[in-house]
Amino acid sequence: MLLVLSGQCPVHTLLGYATDETYERLGALAPSAPLRPRGTDRTAPAVLEARGTQIRPGVIEAFARVATGHRQRAMAFRLEHGHNRWRCTALELDLTP
Repeated sequence: MLLVLSGQCPVHTLLGYATDETYERLGALAPSAPLRPRGTDRTAPAVLEARGTQIRPGVIEAFARVATGHRQRAMAFRLEHGHNRWRCTALELDLTP
């Protein structure tokens, strides 16, 4: 998700790894590359911290703290296991209106 939301990979990279609703959200967010560093700093975004909690078997709710240049951003997501694979079923970013 970080590679897609920073403009380093196309959104179709995650086809099959996200539910339809989450894939549509990624498709809407990807063109603006919200996790791409802004200004003159073009350092690749990096995950500073990631944690998750298994809320029940096959369901993980997680977050990542991401460095995008001189800023830190937050991303929360939900992963669910089914049909022999993990899929992202929800995604939230700390976007400001």
